[in-house]
Amino acid sequence: QVHVVESGGGLVQAGGSLRLSCAASGISFRTNHMAWYRQAPGKQRDLVAAVSSGGTTNYADSVKGRFTISRDNVKTTVYLQMNSLKPEDTAVYYCNARAVWNFSSMYGVWGQGTQVTVSS
Repeated sequence: QVHVVESGGGLVQAGGSLRLSCAASGISFRTNHMAWYRQAPGKQRDLVAAVSSGGTTNYADSVKGRFTISRDNVKTTVYLQMNSLKPEDTAVYYCNARAVWNFSSMYGVWGQGTQVTVSS
């Protein structure tokens, strides 16, 4: 059975850091591209960061220089290190696994999400 399970969310003050983890199972992790999306209340789900099967990364402009995505193919886990957090980063963060390097559609395997709340 295919699963991606997020963890690591929580409440943090502005300027703080959090590290999200996403453990995948039931998929060929090495050949999947992995991504983090986020969705704030009343807003659409947007791409935050992605890492390809070969290690290429892509970031939303709003998080460049603050967030880092990485993957561990042995542990079949993808991480999102979030530094210098801002209140506008508050959202539910979702992990996504997909076979296609195209993030214009809500495609692939999704986790249940983890809440990140940044207080001012």
